[in-house]
Amino acid sequence: MNHKINVLESKIKEALKEIDINIESVNLTPSNRPDLGDYQYNGAMALAKTLHDNPMNIASKIVSVIKDFTEFKEISIANPGFINITLSDEFLIDFANNSLKDITYNYNLGINKTIFLDYGGPNVAKVLHVGHLRSANIGQALNNLCKAVGCQTISDIHLGDWGRPMGMVILEIKTRYPDLAYFQEDYNGEPVDFNLTNDDLLELYPTATTKAKENESIMEEARKINLELQKKHKGYYALWKKIVEVSLTEVKRIYKDLNVDFDLWEGESDNFLYMNELFDYLYSKNIIKKSDGAEVIEVKEDTDKKEIPPLILVKSNGAVSYEATDLAAIWERTHKYKLDEMWYIVDKRQELHFTQVFRASYKSKMVEENTKLIFNGFGTMNGPDGKPFKTRDGGVMPLSDLLDNVTDECEKRIMESITENRKEIARTIAIAAIKYADLLPFRATDYNFDIEKFTDLNGKTGTYLLYSCVRMNSLLKKAKENKVNFDHIQTLTTDNERKILITMLDLKRIVKRSFENYSLNEICEYLYKITNLYNNFYAENKVLTEENEQKKTSWLALTKLIFDNNKYLLNILGINIPEKM
Repeated sequence: MNHKINVLESKIKEALKEIDINIESVNLTPSNRPDLGDYQYNGAMALAKTLHDNPMNIASKIVSVIKDFTEFKEISIANPGFINITLSDEFLIDFANNSLKDITYNYNLGINKTIFLDYGGPNVAKVLHVGHLRSANIGQALNNLCKAVGCQTISDIHLGDWGRPMGMVILEIKTRYPDLAYFQEDYNGEPVDFNLTNDDLLELYPTATTKAKENESIMEEARKINLELQKKHKGYYALWKKIVEVSLTEVKRIYKDLNVDFDLWEGESDNFLYMNELFDYLYSKNIIKKSDGAEVIEVKEDTDKKEIPPLILVKSNGAVSYEATDLAAIWERTHKYKLDEMWYIVDKRQELHFTQVFRASYKSKMVEENTKLIFNGFGTMNGPDGKPFKTRDGGVMPLSDLLDNVTDECEKRIMESITENRKEIARTIAIAAIKYADLLPFRATDYNFDIEKFTDLNGKTGTYLLYSCVRMNSLLKKAKENKVNFDHIQTLTTDNERKILITMLDLKRIVKRSFENYSLNEICEYLYKITNLYNNFYAENKVLTEENEQKKTSWLALTKLIFDNNKYLLNILGINIPEKM
């Protein structure tokens, strides 16, 4: 089903042929002067150059062939050639009722692409801290958005489960428990009675990395263990699998809380399996050079405005680089799947790394030119003071602590009248507060997280959106209990109803721009805007007790439209609506 605005644009395009104006497309845009009209057409100015005529004259000719369209309530011209259009109530009602029948009417853009999304990326054995929120949250929302606009997606967490940090952790365990079977020469893969917990890992990881950084001999031993692990040394490999299992259980628990999930739970270890294939291929392309004992690929280009260093494949000590692991991931993905695009949702400070990896992928021709590799960098989440988010003792705050703190704040501030399922509802509200606050700024922007501000029921917050949706849902339930039928809108009687529907009409443009900008900030702003408009309408009208039956059923249908649409948008953001607040 074509969108109402698109159909209207096509109708105008056809009408222009009557006055010998043949153009590729007509683009109606929401008016920046609502007092003059709902939409405007600015094509007269562009046509002036090709038709060698005054824009006002061209605008007059255009209006002469479209002024009687039934879709228009009013049409006017303003200098230097703007055509202002006020849409008819019938047009808006028809659009609203189409949306009521199928809420996806405003979302599916017919973009037929297969997109691979790489997000999450936590390191195994390391606590998930607040810095891990953005990749998972933005990545999941972009994944949901891709599906909404019509794309097929494949998502991967891309765990950091391989490399030197694992060598450090295994060495620390070996130092503490040298008699474990994993470290005996006769170990042959049998189960080992070793009770390793996530709490153990939370202490082991920082201790191990600090020791290694402060003592070169420990670092060298960790490197040796890592090399043996990569060769699948039986004891180290069995212990590594135990570490991954324990760590991943906690990662899945927290991500489930955040409504984050993946099609693939693969890690660097899975990509490492393709390393030999990758290197054979790269050697065959004769693009690998020796440089100070390392093996590198030159990726600089003549148009570079800053120096882009070579991509290091193998370090001078013989270790395979992090860049090579990412190339192996791309190798695996392009061989397993037919992809149009690959999106990486990672910290914007990794831009140079991915510039090198992407250029090497294209230079080696392991990725076709028409396959897009896209770096979607995000900014940092800071504390209310603008400094890195810390615990009271100065450490990096675990993500689970942030969730608990915001849950406690929501329970304290919002849930005075709720006695049942308090914790569960508070958690749902807290997740909304965190996720909305994180998605509200443009993806690449740094922002400050303030618990009090982002749990405010009256601000531009997830809690405000949820409270409004709960109230709409409650109103609809009461109407159903009273046997009121509200399956379609019959009439528009207030300015606020028109404002709401004009804003709904703009949704498809907002969704398209969000998809093209790889960011959810416009959707977040839109959700607040349309919810605010509805709340203004609700405050001015007694919806359920309205005596005029046609008005009442239309107002309830409008309520259902906004509730259904908000629910769909919140679902894209990964936010659930509780039954009560």
